[in-house]
Amino acid sequence: MTSGEAEVSRQRLISGPGTLLVWLYGVMVVGAVSRSAYQIATEFDRAPLAYSLSAVAGLVYGFITYSLVRGGETARRAALVCCVAELVGVLTVGTWTLAEPSAFPDATVWSDFGMGYLFIPVLLPLSAIYWLRASLSRDGDAA
Repeated sequence: MTSGEAEVSRQRLISGPGTLLVWLYGVMVVGAVSRSAYQIATEFDRAPLAYSLSAVAGLVYGFITYSLVRGGETARRAALVCCVAELVGVLTVGTWTLAEPSAFPDATVWSDFGMGYLFIPVLLPLSAIYWLRASLSRDGDAA
């Protein structure tokens, strides 16, 4: 891939719906990281699992945001894998919080499938996976 093709690939990830994904993931980074940092610093003993999972969610959101902005095939694949892992995490934690609420004395970002965040944590990876796969097939058709 030439540098011009790499630049076009990068632009495709952060244009149209990709721009919205970058913004939403950026907001989720700020929300999850600031929330978990405060909770870990001030009341970690109250719900260590919940606060640690929120910190992990923030790191995942940060990596996906970086990958989307960076663009290119390697970043696209890394973001896709991370979005799938994020979705598995949201579904696992969401199910766990409903099945065993006592395990989570306080909510995580992914509790109840992200209900505290208007279900964005479950909708965002689905949207990102769709966008990343659609842009991959479009780029493959153009080659």
